[in-house]
Parts: sequence; structure tokens; C-alpha cells
Amino acid sequence: MDTQTTAPTPNLFQPHPNLCDAVNHNIAQSEIEGGVYLDNLREGETLEVETQNHWYTIVNRGQGRVLICGHPKFCPAPTLVRLEGSTWGGTMLKSRFIGRGMRLEFRHPAFRTITTSRIVEIRSTRASGNA
Repeated sequence: MDTQTTAPTPNLFQPHPNLCDAVNHNIAQSEIEGGVYLDNLREGETLEVETQNHWYTIVNRGQGRVLICGHPKFCPAPTLVRLEGSTWGGTMLKSRFIGRGMRLEFRHPAFRTITTSRIVEIRSTRASGNA
């Protein structure tokens, strides 16, 4: 009788050998702090995203598009934008990801690329899908 059991191996981040330590650290940190992949949200699902300076409401419209509001100049009313992802403040972008400790980046129809202050919190409001 075989009494040996095997525990499932967790899917942990493996540093990429071609990336510098700072980049590998940022990628691992984003996994630790958590976040939301836009493509994992249902169309119409709503998020409340708190940054250091503003509260944003984001409604997923599918295919990388979202309705966003919460900034007094760029989006005081719901505005359809392309959510590019999150960045650590440089040029490296985690595509279609909204991550704590990172900065949200979206493409605005009038103001071009907008980068927010650091994301503090992300909450799902579990909207019905008709937002």
C-alpha cells in the first residue's frame, strides 16, 4: 500500500534570467500586493480604485475599454478610455492589470495617456452587468 502523498506545487513567480533584479522584484511585489486583471472581469463589473490622491470608479466595457470617473479634470463624469494597465512609475507596463502599489495608466480620448498616483486599494462592487 502506497501511503506517500504529494502536495500540489504552488505557482510561484520565477525570476526571469534576462531581467534585472529591480524588475524581477517589482513583478514579484505586484503578485504579493495583489490586483485585478481586466480580462478576468465580467463586462459591466465595477471596481472602486483608491489612489493616493483620488477615488475612481471603473466599469469594464470589454476588450480593454472601461468607463472611468473620479478625477476632477480628466474624468469628472464617466469617460470611455482604454485601460493600458499598471506601471511602477517607469516605462514598464503590466498590461490590463490594476495593481496595488502601482500606478494606473489609461488612454484618454482628449488628454492622451494618463498615469495616476499609486493605487492604495481596489474593491469590486459586483455590479449586475448593466452599468
